[in-house]
Amino acid sequence: MQLDKSDIEKSLKKKGFIEYDTDHKYLVYKSTDGILTTIKTKLSHGALPKSIGDTLIILMAKQCKLKKNEFIDLIKCPIDRTKYEHILKVKNLL
Repeated sequence: MQLDKSDIEKSLKKKGFIEYDTDHKYLVYKSTDGILTTIKTKLSHGALPKSIGDTLIILMAKQCKLKKNEFIDLIKCPIDRTKYEHILKVKNLL
């Protein structure tokens, strides 16, 4: 499985992640209540590669507190922001 980095970034930002200002490109989840959480993931800001494979998808999924298939659904949109927050609340992460 491969996912395009720009699709990942766009989708995560649409779902409530904001860019965290560091020397690396981190996206941190901000809840609909406006609470900045500790849930964050790192994106490579290099030009290449333009897509990421299973190893990094699994790592990003863990950072976002999801299983691999849930993370893919978060990126491809079957999981929207409301459903993502529900998953986090069920796991007592929000």
